Amino acid sequence: MDKCDARVRAYKNGKTFDQCRDIAESMNPDFKKHIEEKRRILWTEILEKVDHDEIIYKLTLKFLKRDGYDIGNHKTPEVKRFTFQD
Repeated sequence: MDKCDARVRAYKNGKTFDQCRDIAESMNPDFKKHIEEKRRILWTEILEKVDHDEIIYKLTLKFLKRDGYDIGNHKTPEVKRFTFQD
């Protein structure tokens, strides 16, 4: 499938968007494991682990949401598993 936008913009440390996406995907298993063990991870912890790279940080949150995690909001800046009410 062809991409609509063929720009190769360099982000932090000269990485392309595709490289940032791959890095975010590769870090998510560690974040998921942390959430399973500790029940949550703070946004600040994620930001520190991605070395304050905004693109990777945002992609990480996006992928965690995609995988069924509650990524919180500005009032609860943490990621945790969804809890279902009966």
